[in-house]
Amino acid sequence: MATVDFAEQIKELSTTLTSIEKVLDLDKIRAEIADLQEQVGAPDLWDDQANAQRVTGRLSVLQADVERVTGLRARLEDVEVLVELAQEEGDPDSLTEAENELKRLGASIESLEVRTLLSGEYDEREALVSIRSGAGGVDAADFAEMLQRMYVRWAERHHYPVEVYDTSYAEEAGIKSTTFAIKAPYAYGTLSVEAGTHRLVRISPFDNQGRRQTSFAAIEVVPVLEQTDEIEIPEEEIRVDVYRSSGPGGQSVNTTDSAVRLTHIPTGVVVSCQNEKSQLQNKASAMVILKAKLLALKKAEERAHIDELRGDVQASWGDQMRNYVLNPYQMVKDLRTEYETGNTQSVLDGEIDEFIEAGIRWRREHSGA
Repeated sequence: MATVDFAEQIKELSTTLTSIEKVLDLDKIRAEIADLQEQVGAPDLWDDQANAQRVTGRLSVLQADVERVTGLRARLEDVEVLVELAQEEGDPDSLTEAENELKRLGASIESLEVRTLLSGEYDEREALVSIRSGAGGVDAADFAEMLQRMYVRWAERHHYPVEVYDTSYAEEAGIKSTTFAIKAPYAYGTLSVEAGTHRLVRISPFDNQGRRQTSFAAIEVVPVLEQTDEIEIPEEEIRVDVYRSSGPGGQSVNTTDSAVRLTHIPTGVVVSCQNEKSQLQNKASAMVILKAKLLALKKAEERAHIDELRGDVQASWGDQMRNYVLNPYQMVKDLRTEYETGNTQSVLDGEIDEFIEAGIRWRREHSGA
């Protein structure tokens, strides 16, 4: 059994953590926390509920950031003391405990290091995820539902709230499309690397001859906007349609026309919402989604224009970015990062952090940042 070089491991982790502390700028964060705490203490804070939620939400995020970094530093110092005592007393059990704690610390620090790579304009926002079934018929609709479950399970693993805004069910099985929000800080920056075309290869459970089927689903991820974001939509540019909410197989789940569909006439962008009980609430939620999608469209057009000016000939990394192969062998592989695993079930159960982290690092390397 190889001897563990505890001193070297601790030094490497400490160096990485110091780098993270500098990038995050803890002094600046603490100054902002003090300012936000002063605002929270104001007696008229909740006179403006939207601003109050923004202030308290931001304060919670920053406090969690500081606690996470300081907690990791304290754990690293504790394990250093543990190693010193164990080596002095010749205690192999304590050394094994220290070795295991260093492995856990390494994973936690690496995950935090990835977070520091999320420095885009909207990276710290919550995420709106849309999934749409593509080519492949009923298998594609089933695949779209499998992907929705995968992302919801991922959110649950991290204790992130999920709110489903709209789901369009397919006739036989699965879903045609769905839109849901993952309400957590940095959800957009984290999940934005999941956008693109996902491909499934398997023996179709819907084919009575047991043939292999290839199907596709598209993932779109956009940031949830705040009231301060500059996206104004004139009323005459929006067509509003109302209809009854429905469940799987077209079964009505609402006896009133409470579901709302908004069409942005100039761009043709269509969004809908049926999760709320009232038409007014659904319209407000649909407007949140529409604004987010229009902002994403605007940013995409700006990027395309800049790439054109640069003469950028790189292919879009959003297309067919991941393969899920369940037959004739088991493998999930990201086509951009080359990261892969044979444990397909764990991935479909929401264990996708390694894919996400590899994607974030890949994007940083290829963005020139």
